Amino acid sequence: MLLSSLLVVSGRANYTNLSRYSELSERSYRRHFNEGVGFEGVNQQVIGASTGADSIQILVVDCTFNEKSGRATPGLDWFYNGKVQQVECGLEWSVVAVVDLQQHTAYALSAQQTEAGIAARVAAAQSEGKVCGNRVDFYLGHLAYCQSYVPQRVNYVVADSFYSKRKWVDGVLKLGWHSIGKLRQDADLKYLYQGPRRPGPGRQRKYDGKVNPHQLDLKHFQHETTLNDGSQLWTAQVWSVSLARRIRLVCLIRRSQQTVHYALLFSTDVHLAAADVVRYYQARFQIEFLFRDARQFTGMVDSQSRNSNALDTHVNASLTALNLAKAAIRKDLAAPEQPAPDVVSFSIASLKRRALNEHLFNLFIRLFALDPTLLKLNPNYQNFLNYGSLRA
Repeated sequence: MLLSSLLVVSGRANYTNLSRYSELSERSYRRHFNEGVGFEGVNQQVIGASTGADSIQILVVDCTFNEKSGRATPGLDWFYNGKVQQVECGLEWSVVAVVDLQQHTAYALSAQQTEAGIAARVAAAQSEGKVCGNRVDFYLGHLAYCQSYVPQRVNYVVADSFYSKRKWVDGVLKLGWHSIGKLRQDADLKYLYQGPRRPGPGRQRKYDGKVNPHQLDLKHFQHETTLNDGSQLWTAQVWSVSLARRIRLVCLIRRSQQTVHYALLFSTDVHLAAADVVRYYQARFQIEFLFRDARQFTGMVDSQSRNSNALDTHVNASLTALNLAKAAIRKDLAAPEQPAPDVVSFSIASLKRRALNEHLFNLFIRLFALDPTLLKLNPNYQNFLNYGSLRA
């Protein structure tokens, strides 16, 4: 009832508006939201039923900012808002999603609200000479909580440059996955010495100079390929000082008329092909479409509750409703007795319009005591459902 209401409701998805499109009252919605609902198991089933058995999947982690105010709002703190590229007061949600590379889309697995006051607790602990977990520890805890729901085929966790820290990488490896991310342009990287070993006692030479992305040492770097946009892809195995481990470094170089632009990607799996590192990192952006669609169509930021369980239920319900919408679209586009195509073009706005039209149609049938069989067999039934949709 809740998930279907999120796909039908027009306007803000708050308790009052949700009750207008269902038989449940506002008080019932408030009571069920305050009790809290776990959606990870539901998302796990939807992902398993909507993806192929041989498709390549990766795990993507990122945070989204929610503009909020009020002294009684739980979890209110100062977080980075990527939309305005500055720190603002509001709420932050850590989201773990599974990206299917064949379908080129993301399915949300879990969302968890970032605790407030972590930075203040870390500063207070440091002043007393104690150790306190920071936000990276919180994100790792969320990732560990999702481990039992992640598909077995997933081997890589992809995140943006914020997560390119030793604590995060060590935590991901401890959970049994490899980490893929982006390094700073001034990252401290060293070539691995591959020359002859020195005879006699003493420590052998380990490094062969510092990596300079502007002047790649062709003795270590190999040119992998040239992408469609003209970017050259160079790769090498190097030592990362900040991560304290050997990594597969991928350097993307794109030359314009006056300047040279480059990006440094890495993988803790040194045997992973450089092209796959780039492909997996580019697929990371699919989680941004999750945030966009959940905000625009399933009311991710519409909750006005001051209960932490209700906020958690609301955000996870909006993401789960989006997963079910994608599964429904793929099922509708599948030919009879044929699997759905890997990549499909869809519109969540059109699906919401169809869901609202179907809701109104069933309401008319119930209120006027009509026979639904003949009405739904009428060839104009589908035209009615597609009325006002962007794509019929």
